[in-house]
Amino acid sequence: MSDFEPKIIAFLCNWCAYVAADTAGIARYKQKPNVRVIRVLCTGMVDPSYVLKAFAAGADGVLVGGCHPGDCHYISGNFKAMRRAPLLNKLLEEMGVESGRFRLEWIAASDAPQYAELVNRMSDEVRSLGPFSPSIIE
Repeated sequence: MSDFEPKIIAFLCNWCAYVAADTAGIARYKQKPNVRVIRVLCTGMVDPSYVLKAFAAGADGVLVGGCHPGDCHYISGNFKAMRRAPLLNKLLEEMGVESGRFRLEWIAASDAPQYAELVNRMSDEVRSLGPFSPSIIE
């Protein structure tokens, strides 16, 4: 178990969270290498089925990151994601997915250091939960 490295899928908003992640990489902030980024135009466009599919495909954790509420380039996309998150958390819990494996976070384009800290902290938290068994979802 000590050599377990979690696989984390991050759905990041093109306008804010992805820019922060890109800037964190360019600035060489120390980050765990186990986060795989999927760029989406807006967190409101992340269908809950994408999160379920990520877990079913073997992800140990899923992060959805977007613009702060009120700063969405699509006006209300992040509010849509905010409304979906509690329902998705409840669904995941009922399916047997531990609460620390899914996160919705607001990340401004200028938050590169905070992004790096977030993915490192999430990686550590998911590592402490251990590997996820996709058979729970299927």
